[in-house]
Amino acid sequence: MPSGRVHNLVNIGAYSLLSAVALIGSRQELFTLTPAQALTFTLGFAVGTFLLSPDLDLAEGRVDSKRHWGLLGVLWVPYGMLFSHRGLSHTWLLGPLTRLAYLALMVALVVGLLSYVAPSVTLPELPQPISLKVLAPLILGYYLSQWLHLIADGVRPDHGVRRSYRKLRRR
Repeated sequence: MPSGRVHNLVNIGAYSLLSAVALIGSRQELFTLTPAQALTFTLGFAVGTFLLSPDLDLAEGRVDSKRHWGLLGVLWVPYGMLFSHRGLSHTWLLGPLTRLAYLALMVALVVGLLSYVAPSVTLPELPQPISLKVLAPLILGYYLSQWLHLIADGVRPDHGVRRSYRKLRRR
């Protein structure tokens, strides 16, 4: 299993190659890529690489992604306790969703606490509605960064399915 640094280097290399292909392809007018789409893809990819790595299931230890959160890295310790390493958090579809759901829960708790403690504080709102043209590249960038991590770990796309099937057969 590669270290966090190797995972980051793999993702940075893949992103560099993908960026070059996107630039050449859009300049050759093979497809259209808006600056907003490129930016949201990059944001999703960077968040998935540096902040929401699948290795956050090891958050009770020293994990690069947890360290990138700074003092807020302590918020990921319960996530590491909830999910066993290379378990559900290392599946191709549900794993990335577990981190997004956990993050949404943490944000909801902080917002709820802030609104209770300081009801006069106004919090920023998300723009409504969020366009699919913006949301799709964000999600694609996030999931691609996660999948590159799993590929580097040698986790196959059917990892979660195979594991669940083996557990059912044992019963």
